[in-house]
Amino acid sequence: MKKEREIKIGKRKVGGSNPTFIVAEMSVNHKQSFRKAVEIIKAAASAGADAVKLQTFTPDTITLQSDKKWFRVGGVKNPKKWQEKTFHNLYKEAFMPWEWQPKLKKIAEREGLILFSTPFDVTAVDFLEKMKVSCYKIASYEATDSILLKKVASTGKPVILSVGFATREEINLAVSTLRKGGTKDIVLLYCLTSYAPTANPEGTNLRTMLDLKDRFQTIVGFSDNMGGIVAPALAAAMGASVIEKHFVLSHKDKTLDDRFSLDPREFKKMVDTIRTQEKLLGMVRYGPQTPEEKYNLRFRRSLFVVTDIKKGEKFTKKNIRSIRPADGLPTKFFAKILGKTAKKDIEEGTPLVWNFIVK
Repeated sequence: MKKEREIKIGKRKVGGSNPTFIVAEMSVNHKQSFRKAVEIIKAAASAGADAVKLQTFTPDTITLQSDKKWFRVGGVKNPKKWQEKTFHNLYKEAFMPWEWQPKLKKIAEREGLILFSTPFDVTAVDFLEKMKVSCYKIASYEATDSILLKKVASTGKPVILSVGFATREEINLAVSTLRKGGTKDIVLLYCLTSYAPTANPEGTNLRTMLDLKDRFQTIVGFSDNMGGIVAPALAAAMGASVIEKHFVLSHKDKTLDDRFSLDPREFKKMVDTIRTQEKLLGMVRYGPQTPEEKYNLRFRRSLFVVTDIKKGEKFTKKNIRSIRPADGLPTKFFAKILGKTAKKDIEEGTPLVWNFIVK
């Protein structure tokens, strides 16, 4: 059997037969409160996350301060509180102060978590390099930003790339840009950028994740930008090596990303579901697995003496048969034994063994 590829993020092996790498995306759910950011990290650790992810940008590194029509968020399905905002105002409300991030990394590591981030421009990469993050995440909307991809690739660190609604050609360009630039280890995350409060079964198309794995020869995962745990749990069962899910302390916080985030209880339920699935999937093994299965082998059929047989009498279809339990010779020897002679008297109901047969 072909060995599944795996990579290393920090001290953690990801891919192959290793447990799913579960990432709690803090996103903007910190509400620009350092205390809340710390609480999210600790709650994510308690809920079973393996890593916590930040976003590294400022309003000025991600957009311009402009009121021109191009810079308005809009979107009929966006919350009303978003629609009239400019990009700059939205990101001003959402960004995390950079000076927090090294401190949060130390706190996360004390909690047993890997902390990494999504940079949104080259200055963010320089900043995160000083923090010595173990990998980089590329957001769906930046998957076509060749400038950023080349900068991240130059670090040589593993890259987790969300492909969002990118076309196959765009994904191919992104992957080739990373590889040519120095990235050896890539995880492609299939995801939907609908940011809906509930999953859309008809539009999720999780099989695309498996196609990414075959087509681009990478480890794959699922970044879930929808509410609920059904989609990420199914993705993990299908073979996602990485699951990323937005994490909020409480739905009462009413953050910008609350509607498609999980609170600690929901996140733990997702983690527990995935971990149970992993136990069920196990590994490739044949034969009896448990003590119960080993005991139940006796319910197989084998060759038994079914009428009294005298010494010197020949074995026939009338005096030996295939019946339960499995204490006699395997039935594959039935034809070989027919016509041979009994070495001794054998009582009905006795399992047939080689010592009873004249060779």
